[in-house]
Amino acid sequence: MGSTSMETNKLEMYEFGPCEDAFQIGFLIGQRFSKQIRSRLSNDLILQNQLLPFAQFSNSQPFIHALSETNQSKFPHYWNELKGIAEGSGVPFLNILLLNFRKEILPFIPKTERNPKEDEISADCSSILVVNNSMAVAAHNEDANVALVGHTYLVKVTLSSGTSFTAYTYAGELPSCAFGFNSHGVAFTLNSVPPCEEEIVAGAIGRNFVSRDLLEANSIEDALARIYSSAASVGHSYNLIDTRARRILNVETASRNRISVHEIGETPFFHANMYLHLQVKQAQDENSLSRQTRASSLPKESKNDLLALLGDRNAEKYPIYMTGPLLYTLCTAVIDLDEKTLTIIQGNPKEKQQSYVFRLS
Repeated sequence: MGSTSMETNKLEMYEFGPCEDAFQIGFLIGQRFSKQIRSRLSNDLILQNQLLPFAQFSNSQPFIHALSETNQSKFPHYWNELKGIAEGSGVPFLNILLLNFRKEILPFIPKTERNPKEDEISADCSSILVVNNSMAVAAHNEDANVALVGHTYLVKVTLSSGTSFTAYTYAGELPSCAFGFNSHGVAFTLNSVPPCEEEIVAGAIGRNFVSRDLLEANSIEDALARIYSSAASVGHSYNLIDTRARRILNVETASRNRISVHEIGETPFFHANMYLHLQVKQAQDENSLSRQTRASSLPKESKNDLLALLGDRNAEKYPIYMTGPLLYTLCTAVIDLDEKTLTIIQGNPKEKQQSYVFRLS
């Protein structure tokens, strides 16, 4: 797949609300983006070849049931939002459920049932963060399986409380497993991290539910508290951004409520898909190691440098900016705390072709 043909369609945005409840949020999103959701379901090889077959095995059902019960109990509103997405888009709820729990389910699928090529696409997202006298920036490549190309959108939702959030969203999933911000001055971007299988707790809280919860945080401290209380199944890396106080935190998490918080300062901080400060047994990921090594050698003195870093394609096998065949950089989000903007760039960020510029609170 050539990069040019995959970058032609501008990201669609849907703004709505105030909403009465979570089901209505999901229903309206599902209804509006039914075409994208249905297309993703039919084109996502991980869903078709791994998740759906696994869900049909009788010995898998207790595991999926436990995962469902735990998350429905902890986050009943977001569970209803998932139901709304399924009903609004007219697709089976099981498919929506599996998409949203893919990171929590995939480690438990027997390796003999996996497609080896699909195993290689777990590494996704690169972030570069800095807060110094000259700039305060969080810049983030949103990388994903090529099946996601053309299957993402933006939503701006106003809740009944008056709070609003804007979120980059994968078709069929809760907003947002990628990045977003709200009217309380809280923003975030996300990076996956690959713990060893022994570090994963089966049937615990799903990462999509945690990040959905962050969209309603009323402060960076509240966002941290929501992460601390999540009891997640699989680890994650959160870049929490206080758009009013010029603060950025990198928060690495693992199962059993293990968390490490790193305050971003003058030294630019690059994060791919590996733990950097939380002591956790993790899978050795050649893709992340390659990006981490390459980023360490590139200049980071200006915002333009950061964009050039995220657009770097120097490494033939594992470049920072990805154009397939398995992984693809869907877009780049640039949060500038001095300009108080979030800019979304589709295409290589070195070219600075802006698709959206949002004012931050």
